[in-house]
Amino acid sequence: MKVAIISDIHANVIALKAVLKDIEEQQVDSIYCVGDLVGYAPFPNEVIDLIKEKNIPTVMGNYDDGIAYQRFICGCDYKDAEAEALGYQSIAWTKRHTSEESKEFLRNLPKEIQVNIAGKRLLLVHGSPNRLNEYVTEEISEDYASELITLAGTDILICGHTHLPFTMVLKDKLLINVGSVGKPKHGDPHALYALISVERDVKVDFRKVPYDYEAMAMAIEASELPNEFAQIIRTGKY
Repeated sequence: MKVAIISDIHANVIALKAVLKDIEEQQVDSIYCVGDLVGYAPFPNEVIDLIKEKNIPTVMGNYDDGIAYQRFICGCDYKDAEAEALGYQSIAWTKRHTSEESKEFLRNLPKEIQVNIAGKRLLLVHGSPNRLNEYVTEEISEDYASELITLAGTDILICGHTHLPFTMVLKDKLLINVGSVGKPKHGDPHALYALISVERDVKVDFRKVPYDYEAMAMAIEASELPNEFAQIIRTGKY
């Protein structure tokens, strides 16, 4: 079976449409999203409407939580005071421009999704099984990764939040971070998602999907969002 996992769309509806088109061409059995539908770009309602239209099971991300419950912060780990100030601007803008219907949808997202595929147990979370805003990066120790998977009682742990894709094999277990559709940080502006083939063995393909990122960057610049977000879209770097 083939499963597509998307994450961290961050209101980039142009990237989402391109990724969904690519997924359709891969003839997958199912699609899941591990959160952060909104923030940083000017199309939160359009992204949520498309997720609803496609009936894609989605877990709650830290940004989804922040906008749904009108929090002052999103639980992000900012690298400096300037990044923190930009983050606050993103939160404030997104709160104002996300409809009440969309906020209600975000409030009803689950914190995790468990599925069984081809005899494998998959747990989908945004940050980690411990916290929706925990950063699970490729620097994670094997001991801690094993602890997370054991405590979660799963074979494959799938997360997002960092916008940086990687896989870690732990004997017969697997940890996967699927990267970001709408706000890549891996040094490439193309949208990215994970295509996971689950048979006797598990294969992970991180697919980069070209899209019109210049149109998205210009849309950000035409909005009241900080222009710095447009530069991230153009470069795929944070």
